[in-house]
Amino acid sequence: MLASQVGVLCRSSARNLFHPQVGFKSNIVTHTRNAARSTQIGGRVGTKQTSLKEKLMAPVGNNAFGIGRGVVAGSAALGIGALCFYGLGMGGDVGVREKSLMWPQYVKDRIKTTYLYFGGSLCVSAAAATAVFRTPALLRLVSYQGFMGMLVSLGAMVGTSMLCQSIPYTENFGAKQLAWILHSATVGAVIAPLCVLGGPLLTRAAMYTAGVVGGLSSIAVCAPSEKFLSWGAPLGMGFGLVFVSSLAGAFLPPTTVLGAGLYSISVYGGLAIFSGLMLYDTQKVMKKAELTPYYSNPPFDPINSCMSIYMDAINIFIRIAMILANGGGGRKK
Repeated sequence: MLASQVGVLCRSSARNLFHPQVGFKSNIVTHTRNAARSTQIGGRVGTKQTSLKEKLMAPVGNNAFGIGRGVVAGSAALGIGALCFYGLGMGGDVGVREKSLMWPQYVKDRIKTTYLYFGGSLCVSAAAATAVFRTPALLRLVSYQGFMGMLVSLGAMVGTSMLCQSIPYTENFGAKQLAWILHSATVGAVIAPLCVLGGPLLTRAAMYTAGVVGGLSSIAVCAPSEKFLSWGAPLGMGFGLVFVSSLAGAFLPPTTVLGAGLYSISVYGGLAIFSGLMLYDTQKVMKKAELTPYYSNPPFDPINSCMSIYMDAINIFIRIAMILANGGGGRKK
């Protein structure tokens, strides 16, 4: 999914850069041709009806992404309301924050270690993306478009993730930590083409991502301990829809009605879905740290626990960067 998102971003950004009014101009040309055709054959046959394929492949209008922006705005308003509601203790139930006062020290240490690995993953990915971007040969390799390029990128990320999760965790630096660094570096290499957007835009995207992740984590901490753990099934279905839309959008330009619809689902819908997954995975990490016995075999694994919230943060960052790269969600006029 990350590979397809980066490919769509690069192509859509290039279109907006060189053809800022492509939708407006294409609409004029299309309407002119339709009017001429109707005038030519109007006396004999009548106006030709537009087929479903022509409607789906027609140029998009200026408000093609209005629904997607509305979904993001509504989700943001809902998140702020939830943060105020649970933060002020109006939920009625005992939240994670209150329960944490009764946790033994080893549970707190587990959560602390998990978030240390989470921060380390982000740093390793950022360093790897910068290194790949500054190496032309590696940048050409990870920027290879098409189905095979996307398949190789997905295979590399999934393969290194499975390798990391299959190795038993030890507190000392060992094979588990090496596989964790390899996976984080692989993800950083895959998103390296985003660096073409420039440092200022990516810095803004990183700041917005930090605010979103911090706000969602605060909601998960203030809410009841199992409030978002029941969201697994609907979030899984939403993730499947976003995944399919991302794959299909890699082969359809966002300048058509169908391509714009898939793009909106992938970007704006994906931002909402991964925000929900951040709530779900945050409470899942805390629940697992609390319920795993102190002398369990295998022991609590902070690396495996951090990988879900790490991928949520990466996907949120990519979508925020895509929105900013397209002028904050709309086409440039």
